[in-house]
Amino acid sequence: MSSQHQYMPVNNPTSSRVGDIEHIMEVDCVGHLSEHIGSLCLSSEYSDVTLIVEGHRIPAHKVILAASSDYFRALLYGGMKEANEAEVVLQAPIHAFKALLRYIYSGHMGLSVLREDTVLDMLGLAHQFNFQELEAAISDYLRQVLALRNVCAVLDAARLYGLNALMDYCYNFLDRNAAEVLQHDTFLQLSVEALQGLLERDSFFAPEVDIFKAVCNWFNANQPFVKSDSGTSPVDKILKCVRLTLMSLEELLGVVRPFSLVTPDMLLDAIHDKTTTRTTDLRHRGLLVPEENVATPKRGARVISGDMRSALLDGNSDNYDMERGYTRHNISDAADNPGIVVRLATTTIINHIRLLLWDRDNRSYAYYIEVSVDQKDWVRVIDHSNYFCRSWQNLYFEPRVVQYIKVVGTSNTVNKVFHAVSLEAMHTSVVPPLCEGLVRPVHNVATLELSAVVIEGISRSRNALLNGDTEHYDWEQGYTCHQLGSGAIVVQLAQPYMLSSLRMLLWDCDYRHYSYYVEVSLNYWHWDMVADRTRDACRSWQVIYFTPRPVSIIRIVGTNNSVNEVFHLVHLECPSQVEEARDDPAAKKTRHSKDGREARSSRDRGGRSSDDGSTGNSIEARRTPSPPGEAAAPAGSPPLPPAASAPPPAPRALPVAETATEAEEGYDD
Repeated sequence: MSSQHQYMPVNNPTSSRVGDIEHIMEVDCVGHLSEHIGSLCLSSEYSDVTLIVEGHRIPAHKVILAASSDYFRALLYGGMKEANEAEVVLQAPIHAFKALLRYIYSGHMGLSVLREDTVLDMLGLAHQFNFQELEAAISDYLRQVLALRNVCAVLDAARLYGLNALMDYCYNFLDRNAAEVLQHDTFLQLSVEALQGLLERDSFFAPEVDIFKAVCNWFNANQPFVKSDSGTSPVDKILKCVRLTLMSLEELLGVVRPFSLVTPDMLLDAIHDKTTTRTTDLRHRGLLVPEENVATPKRGARVISGDMRSALLDGNSDNYDMERGYTRHNISDAADNPGIVVRLATTTIINHIRLLLWDRDNRSYAYYIEVSVDQKDWVRVIDHSNYFCRSWQNLYFEPRVVQYIKVVGTSNTVNKVFHAVSLEAMHTSVVPPLCEGLVRPVHNVATLELSAVVIEGISRSRNALLNGDTEHYDWEQGYTCHQLGSGAIVVQLAQPYMLSSLRMLLWDCDYRHYSYYVEVSLNYWHWDMVADRTRDACRSWQVIYFTPRPVSIIRIVGTNNSVNEVFHLVHLECPSQVEEARDDPAAKKTRHSKDGREARSSRDRGGRSSDDGSTGNSIEARRTPSPPGEAAAPAGSPPLPPAASAPPPAPRALPVAETATEAEEGYDD
């Protein structure tokens, strides 16, 4: 016997109406058993117990009740005194209980034909008697019919029965309709606990003076129920949730002062805090629009500082060049640099900003972002003023109520102008792990999709190192390289990340081995070595671990190739997507037994791992036949791709060179 949960949604064409529930007991070879059982509901035929509910005597059948829920099974067959009694008294609303009995006997309930208070009673009975499927179905129905007339009653019921998902749904509804709720009669029906929980929400967004007036009306309507003989009174609990410091002095003196609920000391404390506390330190309320960009003209946002203002919020992140498609400001060392300022339509809760920096060449920018509610007191939420960044920036911080967003560029490796192509601001529940304000990624961020780029290195395909292809490479293509003793392979990530590992694939189409070291930086000036394998014989996949640190630039320098004078790298990822080199699925595809002589030779050469604990030299080989002449002479190894097809290496002092147009025309934007 299996129970089938079939709640009928609004758009289900097989449903006769919203709120119909079909929990039908299916039994093989007995097609109409549910109809036969349903005919016994409220019938004295075969009845062996009488339920007394609000004085009403209701005939019932123990075995059917016990089969329907653990509650009745324990009550009627669990050794309790009711098991031996012919009459059992239950505490329940009679109308809701009869509807529950019909559900028990037939598996059907029509919620849409019941009064809303009866539906809420049904929710309580489903919770009390442990009908979990019924409880979930009623909760789904209440979400569909939620409105101003019933949201407060549903919220109280959800709190009473511990239905957190339904409670959150109600609170979000109240957030979205705060102004209307405050004026609605049902607001006066909220319990003390529900009202307190609502007022504590930063996202319950309405003028604080309107919230105060509604609370006063609530107190007037609930005076008999809010008195407390001991402990903190409900009046004190609720008034502490009203943010008097968010009101103007005129509102405090003209509206709040005449009400006896607020004592003179409370009023003076509010005035003192308001006049002595920074605006950004006050606990503001703000509009919450989950998972939606609020920095759009459609939502009333606009750029109020910066040049070429119309481009930043137009939503076009594809069509831009040297002359158009971006907003800019001049970079200076002045502490009061106005930067680029975006004004949202109202105070809004955000925790995520996406910013597209101009990226038609390999230039890098540094910047910081501040937010404010009044354009006077600013809080810095992102500080990349000493980090090199490029292209798309995905930035996260603790949720804050803001109305103004200021982006200030502090550096451009080409000129003295900061260019921002697009800006988005939103509140998201999908927040990656953060460490010291930086994203600590789980997935590979050295990808073209996340705007990483190869700054230095030679390849037939400019970003072959980052395209994710670890299978299709040979003697002619699929790798990036540099001449030993000259240059390096340098990859710049879009933004600084908190990293502690990386993985890379050395060219391994024969049995050659390499030596190398890896350095990381944030700005091209200060480098930290995270792997020193200059005295190791390394092949194929390399997994490197190091102490967690901010990283935006990775430099790999080859120091030896056992065949020729070129260092070849096929793939780079960070963080490493395997925990150990031996767990690498790509390496396992070509796993062969180790050559004992090669291992002994490596030890004889004094092979070692780096001092920082990096590990994972994977000695896997592709047994690919050597082309003619390869075994006889190093010159037959993978050639250095033609210089004409390679991106020019960035100069050490200025890692990103000016474009030809800028150099010839003196472009200064």
